[in-house]
Amino acid sequence: MRNNPTGRQLRLGTELRKLRERAGLTSTQASKLLGVQQNQISNVEAGRAGVSPERVRALACHYDCGDRTLVSALSDMAAERIRGWWEEYREILPGGLVDLAEMEHHATRLTAGITAHIPGQLQIHDHAREVFRQVVPELSPPDIEHRLSFRIKRQAVLFNDAPTPYRAVIHEAALRMQFGGPAVTKKQLRHILDMSDHPHIAVQVIPFAAGAYPGSGQSILYAHGTVSPLDTVHLDQSHGSALLDAEAQLDKYRVLLERMTDLALEPHATREFIHAITQDL
Repeated sequence: MRNNPTGRQLRLGTELRKLRERAGLTSTQASKLLGVQQNQISNVEAGRAGVSPERVRALACHYDCGDRTLVSALSDMAAERIRGWWEEYREILPGGLVDLAEMEHHATRLTAGITAHIPGQLQIHDHAREVFRQVVPELSPPDIEHRLSFRIKRQAVLFNDAPTPYRAVIHEAALRMQFGGPAVTKKQLRHILDMSDHPHIAVQVIPFAAGAYPGSGQSILYAHGTVSPLDTVHLDQSHGSALLDAEAQLDKYRVLLERMTDLALEPHATREFIHAITQDL
């Protein structure tokens, strides 16, 4: 029995619960169909107990789920036995941060919409260190270094053998906020330009002139799953991270990011815009 299931294990259980509820079955009824104790269904749905791919397919059959791609994706999740690098930080960092790295690792695409900060995937060491120095309550030097190493390791999804496609829509305010002073800011902006040279990375800027837009007060990371029902939204908030996966929430943040993208400059114009800001520093 798991005492602290990961975000991915919780998500598998949540999706199985959604399938059961759509079928109009109680956990007791589901347990009878499968020939197990009721608490076993409850523990699986809560992420406290593992489940085999075969049992996932059996549950989907009992729940009359005809979405074969979704069932296949859930079966693959059940079959996972890897212990990712992020688990080394499970006892050091807040669980939401660790689950974020796990989510990014499994995403097929990542889309970020940011107003006040450079996205973590694009931050350089010196910029990120200054961001962590501003955390309230104040972090100790070791805690800052733990968070810094964790943030840099998260960026590996953009550099591995099969890099994850990544799009960042960044407001001009984030580009002009000088974390670490002009020299660090200039280095950070040049790094963003270098990153945008990669074919799998697209960067777009929303200039001040674009005016107001929906979602401007949030930092959004949309992780695309192997099938759309397994998409996840990560919100970076002052009181911690939040992972959202309800269908209505996913629809909402897809629309928000689409609107942000429509307002943003195209990648080529963005490069010219960022270059101009660096010239002012």
